[in-house]
Amino acid sequence: MTETMANTGRASDVIVVGGGIIGLLTARELAISGAAVTLIEMGATGQESSWAGGGIVSPLYPWRDPEPITALARWSRTAYPRLAEALIDETGLDPEYTASGMLVLDREEQPAAHAWAARHGEPIETLAAARLHELEPQLGSELTDALRLPEIAQIRTPRLAKAVRRSVEPRIRLREHEEVMDLEITSGRVTGVRTRSGTVAASAVVICAGAWTARLLAQLGQPPEITPVRGQMILFHGKPGQITHITLYQDRYLIPRRDGRLLFGSTIEHSGFVKATTAEVREALYRAAFAMFPVLKQTPIEEHWSGLRPSSPSGIPYIGAHPEATGLFINAGHFRNGLVTGPASARLAADLLLQRPPILDPTPYALQAQR
Repeated sequence: MTETMANTGRASDVIVVGGGIIGLLTARELAISGAAVTLIEMGATGQESSWAGGGIVSPLYPWRDPEPITALARWSRTAYPRLAEALIDETGLDPEYTASGMLVLDREEQPAAHAWAARHGEPIETLAAARLHELEPQLGSELTDALRLPEIAQIRTPRLAKAVRRSVEPRIRLREHEEVMDLEITSGRVTGVRTRSGTVAASAVVICAGAWTARLLAQLGQPPEITPVRGQMILFHGKPGQITHITLYQDRYLIPRRDGRLLFGSTIEHSGFVKATTAEVREALYRAAFAMFPVLKQTPIEEHWSGLRPSSPSGIPYIGAHPEATGLFINAGHFRNGLVTGPASARLAADLLLQRPPILDPTPYALQAQR
């Protein structure tokens, strides 16, 4: 077990279980609000789906998502520029928030996309072929239809997780490489958690354990339906400025980083907790990538990895109090939108725990509402 502590000597008000981006942001929000927080992570912070994700600050096809996800995503999108600046000021680490804009090359998506944009006041434009290839000269010549969402941004997920971790280190107790085995519940109230090292006491517990959340809550019966879904990605070692827009086509996306690296993904695989990569998927992603941008056929693949996303039946995360134990809260089940909705999810969870006016109507995210 590794523990750091630099906030106060008093006992924790809140234990946050899980050190992915959702857990880190929740711990940060609670600590900034004055709570004494202990974060417990079974591995190292930010090393599971938070590290593996692409970092688009938008759902892939936002018009396909239910309204509760849109609400979280829109709130988070306005928060990210301020969060990135705050993290740079606090830590000196730049999470590389970049307003790349997003191209959507699926012609059949255009009617739904324009209707969604009109409802929500989102800027969107349809590009003619000449303008599309002017913006992205490396795009395959047969791709001639596109939507452009100019305000969609990206953030570099490993750097974001590292920056948030450094931000919270002086504010919280951080216990890594320590697995929570059980919840401590007395007379219907949570009193802490039990790890292999012993009992850790607190007056409230927030479960932010991603794909592992259902396992932790099984002792209460009827745990939330959160299951792991594997996603595999590849990383090309490109050149800066070679491709400039996030580009989405046939459920695959390419994300250009500032240093020229190009992320391409990702898959949706129901493989349980198996996180291994496969040669078949690597080849399929490679072929899809150079079909979109032929220049990638001559661009070396630098890495190939996978992560386990926490899927919920409707894609809507569970955020709020657990109905079976006072003081127990959940912030999990974000599927592909953990980073997209992270700031809003953390703020909403903190609002509910601290009993202050919530930023959004919490009803759609409640565990009992989704059963």
